[in-house]
Amino acid sequence: MRVRRLPTRMVEKVWGREHLPPPFAAPAGTRIGEIWFEPPPELPQVLVKYLFTSEKLSVQVHPSDANALPGEAGKEECWLVLDAEPGASLAIGFRETVSPERIEAAARDGSIEDLLEWHEAKAGDLFYLPAGTVHAIGPGLALVEVQQASDTTFRLYDYGRPRELHLDRAMAVAKGEPYGARHKGSVAERGERLIDGRFFRLDRIEGAPSEAIAAAYDAPLLALPLEGAIHAREGGARVGAGECLLAPGIGALDFAAAGVTLLTRAK
Repeated sequence: MRVRRLPTRMVEKVWGREHLPPPFAAPAGTRIGEIWFEPPPELPQVLVKYLFTSEKLSVQVHPSDANALPGEAGKEECWLVLDAEPGASLAIGFRETVSPERIEAAARDGSIEDLLEWHEAKAGDLFYLPAGTVHAIGPGLALVEVQQASDTTFRLYDYGRPRELHLDRAMAVAKGEPYGARHKGSVAERGERLIDGRFFRLDRIEGAPSEAIAAAYDAPLLALPLEGAIHAREGGARVGAGECLLAPGIGALDFAAAGVTLLTRAK
C-alpha cells in the first residue's frame, strides 16, 4: 500500500453554510454541509467527515449491524466539536426513559425535540453514539465525524422538510433511553486516546506520535491534520489541515513538530 491523499468531496446541504471556517472555502452560491473522504479499498470500514451546520439536522437513528437488513450496514459514530457558536447544542438520547409509543407519537406531532436531551457543545467536546441512539445536530457547529462506513439512516422528524421519513424502520432500532455519560468526554479529559469503540479507534496527537500510539497504529490508518502538515517518508505525499492521508502504518509518516493530527483506524 502506498501513502496517498484521499480525494475531498464537498456536499451541498440545505442546512450547510455559505461561509466555512479556515482552511475550507465553499464555492460561491453554495451551502456546504459535509466535506468527506472516500473510504479507500485498503480501509473500507471507516468514513471521516467534516460537518458544518447553519440549521438543525433531522432527528434520526442508525441501526446496528445486528438489526440492519440484508444489504444494509450498521452505523456507530462519534463527533469531535471543532467550533461552536454560543448556545450551540447536540440532541443525543432522551431526557428520561421513553416508551416506543410515546416516541412515535412525538415524532408524528413534532414534539420529539422536547423529549430529547440537548447537550451544550463547545470546541473540544467529544460524543460517541452507539447504534440505536436517537440524535440531531443543531445549528452553529463545525464537527469532525468518524463513523462506520454506512449511509443507513432512519429519519424520525425533519422540521417539515419534504424528505422521506422512516418511522417504522426507526422505531424498530431506536433506544428510548438517556444518553450514557460514559460516552461523553473532551480532549482535555481524554488526552491522546479519544475513542476506543467497537468498530474504530480515534486518537489526537500533538507533534510526533508516542510509543503507545505508534504501537496501536501499525495497520492501515487515516491521518487528518488539524494544524500543521504530514509527509510520507517515501513517495512525496503530503497533506495539510482539511485534508486526509491514507497510510499502511504510522511508521510511514513524518509529523510536524507543532502539528495537531487526528488518527483513526478500523478494529
